Amino acid sequence: MAVPTSSQVLSLYRMMLKESKKFSSYNYRTFALRRIKDAFRENKDVTNPEVIQELIEKAKANIEIIQRQLGMAPALPKTARNYKR
Repeated sequence: MAVPTSSQVLSLYRMMLKESKKFSSYNYRTFALRRIKDAFRENKDVTNPEVIQELIEKAKANIEIIQRQLGMAPALPKTARNYKR
């Protein structure tokens, strides 16, 4: 297993922020951005390569989830996307 570099982590961070900014809903967008920033700040001092690799895999999975959610929005009827109580 290769040791993750800081440039790989930074690239992943930027990709997550970029994808999260695509949410059309202000609430989803700000929640996602806040969670990403908080998670990366929380783990900034991790030095164990195995733990870093686990965190990278988790982040990659989260990017896939974000992309799936973004892809679902056009498939939903407009009333379902804009549903308010």
